[in-house]
Amino acid sequence: MLNNKGLVHDRKNLELLRLLQKNPRAPMSELARRIGMSNPAVKERVLRLEESGVLEGYRLELNPRELGYNVMAFVRVRPLPGHVNRISELVQSIPQVTECHRITGEDCFILKLYLKEISDLDRLLNRVLAHGQTTTSIVQSSPVPLRSLPIGDTL
Repeated sequence: MLNNKGLVHDRKNLELLRLLQKNPRAPMSELARRIGMSNPAVKERVLRLEESGVLEGYRLELNPRELGYNVMAFVRVRPLPGHVNRISELVQSIPQVTECHRITGEDCFILKLYLKEISDLDRLLNRVLAHGQTTTSIVQSSPVPLRSLPIGDTL
């Protein structure tokens, strides 16, 4: 990975990242026009941002409800002794688990998952319960849905 310190402090790069956050599919010609640079210069900047790891890629966001996933839940997992790696491997194999984070505290993992219906939760949890204790929270609403990181902003 290249040193990205200079990349994220460059005003044009920050402007470019903000534009890409709003529209990752924007053509280079539009990006170039909006930041006042040539197409090749913008293309080179995007490439440097990708190579440095600042720009990790482009994501397609799907609407879970439109795909029939009506339940979102978070599951905290406290592994049995010696089962940390087993849980990590298991949750990687469950497609309904869209995120898994190793966390501090009594629980070692927090999972974000989507289910078509609440009855699917038992089957999924039974697979995890063989390796540890779980605590589940069903999401009622999301006042702050998934959003991009602030760019160049401070608190």
